This record gives sequence, C-alpha cells and structure tokens, in this order.
Amino acid sequence: MAQLDLGDLDAFAAIARHRSFRRAAAARGVSPSSLSQTLRDLEARLGVRLLNRTTRSVAPTEAGQRLLDRLSPALADIAAAVDQVTAAPGHPAGTVRINAPEPAVELVLAPMVAPFLAAHPQVRLEIVAQTSFIDIVAEGFDAGVRWDESLARDMIAVSLGPPQRFTVVAAPEVVARYGRPEVPGDMLGKPCIRQRFPGGVDVAWEFERDGEVVRIEPEGPLVSTSIPVQMRAALEGVGFWSTFEGYVREHVAEGRLVAVLEDWQESFPGPFLYYPSRRQMPSALRAFIDFVKVWKAAPT
Repeated sequence: MAQLDLGDLDAFAAIARHRSFRRAAAARGVSPSSLSQTLRDLEARLGVRLLNRTTRSVAPTEAGQRLLDRLSPALADIAAAVDQVTAAPGHPAGTVRINAPEPAVELVLAPMVAPFLAAHPQVRLEIVAQTSFIDIVAEGFDAGVRWDESLARDMIAVSLGPPQRFTVVAAPEVVARYGRPEVPGDMLGKPCIRQRFPGGVDVAWEFERDGEVVRIEPEGPLVSTSIPVQMRAALEGVGFWSTFEGYVREHVAEGRLVAVLEDWQESFPGPFLYYPSRRQMPSALRAFIDFVKVWKAAPT
C-alpha cells in the first residue's frame, strides 16, 4: 500500500465535502494553491484521479467517492479519539457540525444556541440550513435534523422538542374580503402563498381531521423558497399562507394574522436530532445531545 499522510487524506475529504478548493482552504486556514498541490501529490501517489475539477466545479470521481465514503467515518473516529484524549475532564471541546432544514433551525435549534454555548465555552457550533436530504457522514456533519418520516433507520435519533403543527393564516383584510374557509376545499380559488423547495417542487397543503386526510394544490400570486418573503407577504395581505405554527404564533396572538381551518390541523412529532453510532463519540457532540435532553425536559 502506498505510504499516505493522514493530513493529505483529510485535505482530500475537506475538498470533496465543500466541493470547492477555496472553501476547503478557508476552513483549514491554508491557501487554495497549497491545497491543490496536496491533492495532486495524493493522486500521484495513489495513481488514480480522485476529483474532477473545472473552473466552476469540483466533484469526486467514482474512485474518489468510494474513498470518501470509507474515509469520512474513519476520520471522524480519529478526531473523536484525539478529542477524548485532549479535552479536559468535564470540559467538552471541539466542533459540532449540524445539518438541518430551515424551519428546524429557526424554530427549534436557534433558541438552544446561546444557552448551550454559554454552558460549553470550549465548543464551537456549525449549523447549516439545508432542505435537501444528504448523507451526513459523507458530507462531514456530526449530526442532522429531520422529521420522523425522513429519518434513516440506521441512525440514532433524539427528539428535539414537543409536537408541532401547521396552520393556515391570512391578514384580517384578506379573510374579510375572501371569506373564512370552512373546509380545505374552500381554499381553491382564494389567493394563496406557496412554498417551493430549492429542488423546484411546490409543497402541497395537507390537512387532517378524524382520520381524513386532504391534500390540495392551491394557486396564488406568490411562490417562493424564502420563508421571510412568504411571511412578509402574508402580513401585507397578499393571501393565505400555510406554515409552521411557530412562525406566526405571536402575529396571530396580536391580531396581525388570523388562523383558519384550525380544526383541520393536527399536531405531529417535532424534529429529531440524528447521528451515526460511533465507538468514540466526540465530547462536543455528546455534550450537545445531553443538553438537548435537558432542554426538552425543561418547563416552557
């Protein structure tokens, strides 16, 4: 087997995860040119091309992806072992990288950030908001956040909080003009604000009551991937909006928005933090998991 430097393998993994020499170099505190040379030397020693690169993109070759898939968990175990040796007893240290969809980041994770960092000053959090599903191990994340129906079954999952639910809201003048819907079908023909996933799929509106599930595809003047844009449009009277109740609870309480079809909105389990089983869990990740369990149990 070729004599390989662990740092060179880690550099390759960083470039492959970031899909960019510039971003990987910034994360590692080196120059892109030195990182590029490191990769060329590694490919020369292995006798195989690991990354395809153009002026606009970087992506693993088939061989590079196979190496990355095997290398990522091994590097994580090595980092965890070093972390356990170097961290002071009772003082977790290191970085926790978490991948989560935007609603989970804003409604669930964000309130935890300051209290957690205050309790663990030697830990650094990296939270990346991303809707699309990824392999958190291959992409270099310690943990991910998803709802139950999207969890991989080979992961360990920890609930992040209480049940959630969706709600349909509109500005008072919109309800006065178009009428209050009594059943989901009444939304058809009314102006609605639609959510679109980054991949291009428009999110259907789903309702449930007494075991009956209704899905509709309403139309309206605005479709957006941006939740802040949708919220502002709802507040300014553009139309009805279906969203997580947590985004609009205060607006409804203060009368800026009106909730409709509430008897058609049943709660569902909140998101879960998930992570792979490891022989040596990094102390920073363990600290965050322990914090989540205490946070969830605390009275609101």
